Amino acid sequence: MRKWLVLALVVTLALGAWAQVRRGALVDEVVFFEEPTRAKGIDMLIAGAADIYAFAIPEPDLVKKILANLHYYVSYGSYNELTFNPYGPEFRDGRLNPFYLKEVREAVNWLIDRDYMVQEFYGGVGAVPRYLAITPSFPDYARLADVARALELKYAPNPEKAKAIIFEKMRELGAELVDGKWYYKGQPVVLTFLIRVEDERRLIGDYVATLFEGLGFEVERLFKTAREASPLWIGADPADGTFHVYTGGWVTTAISRDQGGNFNFFYTPRGRPELLWQAYKPDPEFDEIADRLARRDFKSIEERNQLFARALELSMKDSARVWCTNLVGYSPVGKNVRVAADLAGGVYGAWLWSRTVHFVDAAGKPVPGGTLRIAQPSMLTEPWNAVAGTNWIFDMMIIRGVSDYDTLPDPYTGLYYPQLVQKAEVYVKEGLPVMKTLDWVELKFLPEIKVPEDAWADWDPVAQRFITAAERFPEGATANTKVVCYYPEDLYERLWHDGSKWSLADGLLAFILTFERAKPESPIYDEAAKPAFDTFMRHFKGLKILSVKPLVFEVYSDLWYLDAEWIAAGRTGYLMPQYAQGVSPWHVIALGIQAEAAKELAFSSSKAKRLGVEWMNYLAGPSLAILTRYLEENLATGYIPFESVLGQYVSKDEAIARYQNLKAWYEAKEHLWVANGPLYVDTVKPVEKVVVLKNFEAFADPADKWLVFAEPKIAEVEVAAPAPVLRRGAPWDFLVEVTFKDQPYPLGEIDFVTYLLFDAEGNLVLSGRAEPVKDGLFVVSVPADKTAGLPVGSIRIEVAVASKVVAIPSFAQATFTVF
Repeated sequence: MRKWLVLALVVTLALGAWAQVRRGALVDEVVFFEEPTRAKGIDMLIAGAADIYAFAIPEPDLVKKILANLHYYVSYGSYNELTFNPYGPEFRDGRLNPFYLKEVREAVNWLIDRDYMVQEFYGGVGAVPRYLAITPSFPDYARLADVARALELKYAPNPEKAKAIIFEKMRELGAELVDGKWYYKGQPVVLTFLIRVEDERRLIGDYVATLFEGLGFEVERLFKTAREASPLWIGADPADGTFHVYTGGWVTTAISRDQGGNFNFFYTPRGRPELLWQAYKPDPEFDEIADRLARRDFKSIEERNQLFARALELSMKDSARVWCTNLVGYSPVGKNVRVAADLAGGVYGAWLWSRTVHFVDAAGKPVPGGTLRIAQPSMLTEPWNAVAGTNWIFDMMIIRGVSDYDTLPDPYTGLYYPQLVQKAEVYVKEGLPVMKTLDWVELKFLPEIKVPEDAWADWDPVAQRFITAAERFPEGATANTKVVCYYPEDLYERLWHDGSKWSLADGLLAFILTFERAKPESPIYDEAAKPAFDTFMRHFKGLKILSVKPLVFEVYSDLWYLDAEWIAAGRTGYLMPQYAQGVSPWHVIALGIQAEAAKELAFSSSKAKRLGVEWMNYLAGPSLAILTRYLEENLATGYIPFESVLGQYVSKDEAIARYQNLKAWYEAKEHLWVANGPLYVDTVKPVEKVVVLKNFEAFADPADKWLVFAEPKIAEVEVAAPAPVLRRGAPWDFLVEVTFKDQPYPLGEIDFVTYLLFDAEGNLVLSGRAEPVKDGLFVVSVPADKTAGLPVGSIRIEVAVASKVVAIPSFAQATFTVF
């Protein structure tokens, strides 16, 4: 962290006096508008009609245009897949759903050809094949390269195998093949493919639909934009059969150093509250392993790797999703624009974009102020509410841009740095393989971590009070981790966008709602919140406030990560007003609590559908009339939610003052989205698809605070065999050169180098770790007793290099002959 602070000081001095006094963002205004056509968006950048196109472009023709005319950032965290509707075997109207059977879903892996997709749809350069739930450009893939590659070879294209399995299962479901067409109860089996049109998913959907037509199915192709598709897949009840297959797309917005939670998110009801997720029924073994990986319920790296390997195998058998491609995307910006883009999320997924985006002059020096114009492929796709609102990447780009957080991720490593929090002490049970890198975290190991009896360990929704650890654990409790979180005294001087000062009540409400929404006795109970809550309660042991001002609290949990910074970041937000889909103060969330309790609105889409009410929207639409009605009532009553607790930190007069601030905000802005970041939402035009953000000059931090990230140091790798032809029974030494910009990569910055040997049939025959020789040079030594057992013929060596300073691994391969 000391190095980071020194860099920040150097940047501040270099930028000049303006940066030392400017607060909030480095630009005056940001105008978001919708432009679904990527080619047109790039033309607008070249013509100077826009400054950023918020998407990672993979198409070769467009990439060439970007390279020739614009500044750009490369990212690796976007991916496409096929999402299946698992409800069945029949929908409510009696139609057959073959994808109810996991064997049919699994068979799709053999039916499709991912290499064909990459070559035909991305020109061979804009994507790589993706088979697995983990990202091939993230650290876990390098750690588990032998398992990953073996599964990729197992699920290589085999259309005849796919056909045999699908035909067998269709007959088991009672379908009949008549004259080459499938029928069920006398009616043709029609598959509804929901196909997104904005990108290559249109081509992917068309391609897969054609494959199914070749198997005797009728396919109804529904070509939809994000906004049109949303209510049919994520907003629908899967029992209604609005789709069989959806061409899904995802963006990991920060480098994930631990993707163990992916199985929980993508394959179990604990992933999200929507009805689609609640329809997932994973195999019990897979469900248990997914839960354990999500909770980090293991004692060693070896045990983790075993669980991970089994999860990868079982996820392929489940195949609630069939992964297709992982994109290598180019995020284009104007030549006079700079921003801290994330290696995973690019510009539109970057958590730091609003804190770092700025204009530069011809010499590359920052120019303060100005209006930045950002074109997005889609906007305002779903309702905005911080508790359980939109999760669309384009909406979330804006939401993150106007929000402030306890910690923020390094865009190159995924390690967390402090933002609102000052420091953290991380205590870990002895024996757990945890390490730390940054100085803001102090790491200590203890033989035992006892949970204090007076810590808050649960919540009683009837009595509206916290349940202590002594009540929840009468015999006492221990935890794998304890994190003590320290916040600065000026935390309480920070302002919300409506002028209200930060209060501990803001964070406490978010903490209470973690429990309240998952308790059946609560008037705002949401059954879709319960699966994730159940997982939370399996690792959460307690929270204790040690000091109110300055705020200091400690959290006890069995959940841990390999990095102490991740453990700290997972706890420091417990008393921050950070919800799943945004940041919001207590007096804004209070309106939603009242509306949901009265069954007039609902935070989540699934509950809104069950109640037949609108999915709550603080930004626009009919929700505002209901929410502002409660605002008027609260101005008179001074309503404080969960007053028995929050009332200790906010008075009636203070509550009324907050509601007065909110009313003035609404009258000026005509929306209720109040956050706390360097930009605020000034204007919303839902019909025109325009959102205008403006600099929040009352933001506490200097505008240049996060201008500290230089070019990511992604390794370049070459591997060479000692000779084109090698003899069995002799020792082999392969040299692996690792460089960056033609300079040797320092050994101290490399985590490990893994090698894999494959025979001519593609079978993995040997794997291991390379040994360091000097900066930029490793050797793979295969002893004679190992080479003696290898088959004659062509052998391929693949190497994976994992860096410590950039979380994107690098790969290389070479082929040679064995006699």
